[in-house]
Amino acid sequence: MYAKNLPLRFWKQPFWQQWVRVAKPTGDFASLTPRKIYIIPTRCGLLYGVMLFALLAGSINYSVSLGFFVTFLLSSLGNIAMLHTWRNLVHLDVRLLHAKPVFVGDHATVLMQVREPKNRDRYSINAQFIDNLLDTEDLAANATQSFSLQIATHKRGYLACPRIRLHTEFPLSLFHAWAYVESAFQFVVYPKPIDFACKPNLVLDNNIDGANTSNKGDDDFNGHKAYQVGDAFSRVDWKASSRGIGLFTKQYSGNGQSTLWLDWDTTLGLDTEARISQLSYWIVEAFEAQQTYGLYLPNLTLNPNNTEAHFHEALTALALM
Repeated sequence: MYAKNLPLRFWKQPFWQQWVRVAKPTGDFASLTPRKIYIIPTRCGLLYGVMLFALLAGSINYSVSLGFFVTFLLSSLGNIAMLHTWRNLVHLDVRLLHAKPVFVGDHATVLMQVREPKNRDRYSINAQFIDNLLDTEDLAANATQSFSLQIATHKRGYLACPRIRLHTEFPLSLFHAWAYVESAFQFVVYPKPIDFACKPNLVLDNNIDGANTSNKGDDDFNGHKAYQVGDAFSRVDWKASSRGIGLFTKQYSGNGQSTLWLDWDTTLGLDTEARISQLSYWIVEAFEAQQTYGLYLPNLTLNPNNTEAHFHEALTALALM
């Protein structure tokens, strides 16, 4: 009756997590000290215990000396297995190194480093972010091993890594030992590039550092502009115009280099997330085409460039809007 009156949050996992002992970084690494390790029997371990109880009951009932010998021998084996399972995990040092930025909806890979400081080999160490795929590695004595942990992404911006769960069942799978690690590590998740087929109205800036570097010609496609009376019909992009959002004229540049400006104001008519996704799509397209581009945002302007660093800077600016 009392249990039914407990608040709902009592039964939720986040409430229980505050009582779990978690390893936290002190310096570069978080250490799995003895008090941070949990251990319980596995299903095989429970069956093993039932078998031992049955052997003991039969030996007592029938006074079989050999039965007592086998029962106590197997009990000792179980105790040794429990000790080695615990020792296989205790005193490991853990830290997160880095993660490559990804787009929303993709799985990010976070590189984790585990150090063995106690001069003994470790086997079948499993690591994973909670509710994500696991990675299994062996560690040599006094060595450092890298783990690649997968994590799902659901929204743009900084993603704080959840708890890491390390566990093992070595050597006999009779016991399951595990520990939790928390880290302040976070990384940027880029907005998902989506083309909403809105009016691009991309602005071409032909003057870079005061010099005209673009010549009109038919060599390279350089974006669209809204159709104006007098534009040649041969340059009308009928495919883009068939979307029912107006006529667009193709723009070309000659041998010179032009600058493409991606402007927040060109995405009017969409909600904020859609505008961010549209700009993200244009940035990816421009980068893949090796087009020099700049970015106009409400509170930020990125000067034109076409380097990989500029690409990540532009997407990061969108992710943090």
